[in-house]
Amino acid sequence: MLSSVWSTIFEPGFFSNQPVQVALILGAVVSVVSAIVGTFTVIRGQSFAGHTLADIGAAGGSAAVLVGAPTLYGFVVSNVLAAAVMEVIGIRRPRGRDLATGIVLGAALGFAALFLYLDTTRSSTTGATTSILFGSLFTVDPSIVPAAVLFGVIIVVLIAVLYRPLLLTSVDYDLAAVRGVPVRLVGTGYLFTLALAVSLSAITVGAILSTALLIGPAAASLRVTARTGTALLVASVLGVAATWIGIVIAYDSADWSSSGQGVPVSFCIVCVVFALYILAGLPARFGRVRLTRRVPARAVSVQ
Repeated sequence: MLSSVWSTIFEPGFFSNQPVQVALILGAVVSVVSAIVGTFTVIRGQSFAGHTLADIGAAGGSAAVLVGAPTLYGFVVSNVLAAAVMEVIGIRRPRGRDLATGIVLGAALGFAALFLYLDTTRSSTTGATTSILFGSLFTVDPSIVPAAVLFGVIIVVLIAVLYRPLLLTSVDYDLAAVRGVPVRLVGTGYLFTLALAVSLSAITVGAILSTALLIGPAAASLRVTARTGTALLVASVLGVAATWIGIVIAYDSADWSSSGQGVPVSFCIVCVVFALYILAGLPARFGRVRLTRRVPARAVSVQ
């Protein structure tokens, strides 16, 4: 009975397939890192900045393909530079953040269009555009995994060092400034981790879809709990679960005996992330419905 269920979920050769092994390891690392940074991104209300860096990464990734370098390094360089420019322009207030991200995004998309065109016309690499924009965990070079793990460790260590001041500046910027927290330095450190996290998610689900992995699990966890520490843990678990479930669905849909083509793994992961976000909000929604039904319709006067 158990073996039949196991064989139904996992197609033959799933765990012995090297691309799948790389996808499981890399996907777990990226999901945890994205969940940690994404939780603070949601709390700080900077999802647009994360989306901007994701789009900017397309310019760096396409430039890397053009010169024959790994796309991860292109994503990292472009996103870190963009984060630095956004910091220089100014991010103290929401209006300043929107202005900075809008200016940088417009310029980066122009370069992305140019580099993607050159990749298509001058590069011998096939499928580069699809890989950069939408990614594929099954085609990631295994040699890039150590670098991705190193970037992940850097992000986690930096978040751990900045945890308390970052949380305070995320909740109340003015109060943090009054208490003497170096808000500009903390913001710069956070933007650096955001740039690295978006770069890592871009090599798994692509530049366009990377925001889903960054924001989705974090937003779902914050619908379940208001405690930041618990939210970080829940978001990490949801991110890894969504990634691994997406990998299984994509693998089972492919015909590995011939072309190996199936449903794109990035699409599967994003769909699972969206489903988890919806499910995370159901308990609270049904709780409000039951509470509304129990409260009398007549007004209650306060003596």
